[in-house]
Amino acid sequence: QVQVVESGGGLVQAGGSLRLSCAASGRTSTIYTINWFRQAPGKEREFVAACGWNSGSTNYADSVKGRFTISRDNARNTVYLQMNSLKPEDTAVYYCNAKTRGAGDYWGQGTQVTVSS
Repeated sequence: QVQVVESGGGLVQAGGSLRLSCAASGRTSTIYTINWFRQAPGKEREFVAACGWNSGSTNYADSVKGRFTISRDNARNTVYLQMNSLKPEDTAVYYCNAKTRGAGDYWGQGTQVTVSS
């Protein structure tokens, strides 16, 4: 099994920045990607960004390209989501998701990000 725990959410003004962390534990050798998703009130959960656990390759939703950066620190088993130029529409609960090779799909409990206008 893999466990992921998010941290770093909070309240920020529009134009500000936050950095979210996703700390993985357990069978981390089975992870092949760490993804960030978000869910705003009344909306479906949507993909934000992904990072290959070993490759470091990245992928972003169009809505965050150029503003968000996903990165990893394998020594710490942690993936970061640096969020700059935040907008009120970025307000959501942000979830970390670990996809593994044949060992399941794991989600964190989420961390709230609120961007005030």
